[in-house]
Amino acid sequence: MQASTSGLDKCCICLKQIPSNKIEEHVNQCFDEQANKQQNKKRQSTSIESEKTYDIFNCSKKQKIETKSEEKKQQNGTQNKSETNTSEISIISIEKPNKKAQTQKLNQPLADQMRPCDFDSYFGQEQAVGEKSIIRNLLKKDSITSTIFYGPPGCGKTTLAHIIFNHCNQHKESYRFVKMSACTSGVNEVKEAIKQAKSYKDTFKKQTVLFMDEIHRFNKLQQDTFLPFIENGTILLLGATTENPSFSLNNALLSRCRVVVLEKLQSSDLMKILRRALKTFKAVEILEDSNHNADELVKKLEYTPKISIAENCLKWIADTSDGDARIALNSLEMCMKQISTEESDELKVITLKDIKESIKRTHLLYDRAGDQHYDIISALHKSIRASDDNASLYWVTRMIEAGEDPRFICRRLIRAASEDIGLADPQALILATSTMHAVEKIGMPESDCILAQLAVYLARAPKSTESYFAMNKCKEHIKTYEGPLPAVPLHLRNAPTRLMQQMGYGKGYNRLHRDESGLNYLPEEIEDVNFFE
Repeated sequence: MQASTSGLDKCCICLKQIPSNKIEEHVNQCFDEQANKQQNKKRQSTSIESEKTYDIFNCSKKQKIETKSEEKKQQNGTQNKSETNTSEISIISIEKPNKKAQTQKLNQPLADQMRPCDFDSYFGQEQAVGEKSIIRNLLKKDSITSTIFYGPPGCGKTTLAHIIFNHCNQHKESYRFVKMSACTSGVNEVKEAIKQAKSYKDTFKKQTVLFMDEIHRFNKLQQDTFLPFIENGTILLLGATTENPSFSLNNALLSRCRVVVLEKLQSSDLMKILRRALKTFKAVEILEDSNHNADELVKKLEYTPKISIAENCLKWIADTSDGDARIALNSLEMCMKQISTEESDELKVITLKDIKESIKRTHLLYDRAGDQHYDIISALHKSIRASDDNASLYWVTRMIEAGEDPRFICRRLIRAASEDIGLADPQALILATSTMHAVEKIGMPESDCILAQLAVYLARAPKSTESYFAMNKCKEHIKTYEGPLPAVPLHLRNAPTRLMQQMGYGKGYNRLHRDESGLNYLPEEIEDVNFFE
């Protein structure tokens, strides 16, 4: 942008002279026009290709249609012009922004409607976004840093980005916010957004906050697109991912961003979120330990409720949502809409029986290739190691119910039978390998009791890690041995040929016990090493 003495600024896109007070609005229009032109080019190219195919297969039909349309145009030329103008005017008058906003709100899911715009309405995640957290302190100082939000679905990652978006709207002179998703946007769209961000930074001194949802869907080569622009401050990247950043994001990107870890929400936090959503449906909550009846509670409200719901209903929804606020709100919305469709002027009452009939626990948070996959199998192995049969049964059953591959469970149990039980109960390894064979023959779901039986047996079995730790000590000795590894003693070598016998291979070997044979079975250099000590 170049300033002139006459109060005009030069647009960085079309290079026109625009008044200084309207330059920002003009640049936004130029960006929109460029995007529309690119979309129109794509549409024209697709339409030309479709017309070509139509020409090849339907030449005669096309000629007839064209001749008829030309005759109509010649006969009713002026009349058609007036009709098209009036029709365009009527269409424009119908499309009112208020009606659009109303229809969008009606079709908007409850989880999106209830998304808070500030931290006062944000429940849970006290460690990450509490009063003394880094995020809050930075926003209070009007400072935003590149951050990756990592956590399970429905824990508040997108909501945090929405709060930052609201902050950017309140400070439009310093920030602009761009929201994208790796599910629908590719590298070209990201490059275009970065190009606009650079123009805004150079022209208006505004910094662009780019929120990339599901950022783990970009492969590590695509993630490199962000690196130089985060480095030079062109963009501030906010990323949301349900996958562990250590595995799904490259190290260069992680070194430029701060990682904020979010946990599953507690039932108490979900209860607060559900209570906040009741006003949307003009519903009132009836407390179990309250002496007030529904009529007395209605008088205290600012609105006239149409539905009453007991506290234990909200608690049941919160407990069965597995820490996912989106699932909790969707369940509440489904239940409320189902009740509201019944025609009645009286106050409708929702009971726990109604909730249970319409909503069931339909999922368990479990990813067969992510953190849950490895965390729960680790918990099972460590419970067996600690001889906790109750915990072992819980973890193996949880994996079975979540749909884990039973062969994977068997492989880990075989490892536990050898590593932790070992020589204290040699039958454990035989039972574990037999279990895998049985699971492969029978399949699921009939194999569930076989896996549970093995997990309980291994937990209750005596433990011996003697051979396991001796093996580790032997590995370490081999890796750290100075110089070449010692050769096999001659008397221990095999002598299948006469030449080998002449060289002394196998000479003096006998079948007696180590204490009676008079032979050493380790090389001379390490014959004093004992791996079992």
